[in-house]
Amino acid sequence: MSSFIPIIIVFVLYFSSLPIAFSLFGATVFYFGFMDATSPTALLLQRFVTSTQSFPLLAIPFFVMAGSIMNYCGISKKLMAFADVLTGHMPGGLAQSNVLLSMLMGGVSGSANADAAMESKMLVPEMERRGFDKPFATAITAASSAVTPVIPPGINLIIYALIASCSVGRMFAAGYMPGLLMAVLLMFAVNIISKKRGYKPTREVKASGKEVAVQAADSLWALLFPFGIILGIRIGLFTPSEAGAVAVLYCILIGKFIYKELKLKHFIPIMKETIYGTSSVVLIIVAANVFGYYLNWERIPQAVTEGLLNFTQNKYLMLMIFNVLLLIIGMFLEGGAALIILAPLLVPVATQLGVDVIHFGLICIVNIMIGGLTPPFGSMMFTCCTITNCDLEDFTKEVMPFIGTLVISLLLITYIPQITLFLPNLLYGVA
Repeated sequence: MSSFIPIIIVFVLYFSSLPIAFSLFGATVFYFGFMDATSPTALLLQRFVTSTQSFPLLAIPFFVMAGSIMNYCGISKKLMAFADVLTGHMPGGLAQSNVLLSMLMGGVSGSANADAAMESKMLVPEMERRGFDKPFATAITAASSAVTPVIPPGINLIIYALIASCSVGRMFAAGYMPGLLMAVLLMFAVNIISKKRGYKPTREVKASGKEVAVQAADSLWALLFPFGIILGIRIGLFTPSEAGAVAVLYCILIGKFIYKELKLKHFIPIMKETIYGTSSVVLIIVAANVFGYYLNWERIPQAVTEGLLNFTQNKYLMLMIFNVLLLIIGMFLEGGAALIILAPLLVPVATQLGVDVIHFGLICIVNIMIGGLTPPFGSMMFTCCTITNCDLEDFTKEVMPFIGTLVISLLLITYIPQITLFLPNLLYGVA
């Protein structure tokens, strides 16, 4: 049992308000400094440095920067107008547009918290003016933002691909149908609640085909972004890391010359957001890599695999156990941290039971996104409630139907693998 002491230390440090990166690194230093004196300290530091020498890591700053640029060049406004044309006639029209916008923003921001913050500022005040209760508006904004990182190029898709040593391109392709499923089910829930409460549409009649076509043409450059990335990777024009650089160039050109809203003064906040977003994510990844050195040294993944397989070798029961475990952990750990800590332990078990590594990645990511909505430490919950000044107790009551809806989508994604694997198998062939 002494081999598991560093894992306990990670949780103790994290719940003592130490950032997860320092918690991981501190636990590893404790292990190699006091529990295992056979490894030279220089080897640990070397591992820390060499963890940064990963070409796929370059995708992260590029996609973070691309998302930041798009938020300054009017893309979100174009996407919002397109979402309203498609869904404004439905019951609870603006809430429906909220969900659709989150799905469209998946290919733009790639971050649940970035999407939650943007929509909380842009949509919640407008929803209140149109008669929606603040807790409901805040809850649907937080719930819909859970869809964003599932749609490429979500950063968690890249992180999982690095952890599981699988194709980033396949992970990107795998995200579309689960993200679409989550959005459709959330819109169905909004429809039911809006009819009960009398939330009105924003449009009196359904938009004509001509109106939809005109708005689609106006938003075309934003809508093409995620599909262009996937297509470019698939036909070999660029690698996932190079795709990030292409995305940055694309966003700059569109923002400057097509929408003409990107100004020179915007690049200072863009660079600040990129540096902050990249440094926090990469530092966690590097610390997790060093922590993984301890896990492999003590053969913890192998021990976890053997323990779980001794409990049951039924794939479907094991997937249910994984879901319950990830949902519980997601209530207490921030999503990225939960993914980085648990994926190295659970992926070997899943693959040994015959679960496709890409399929399992989407199961993990959807789980941690649901965790981001859930008290007591859900990151999207805190982001939205802080910006909208919504009471946490009221938020919790309103968000429960949406959490239930997302759990239904999780179960469908878990037990119908083709929802996840159809598109990557179509584009890349059966693995």
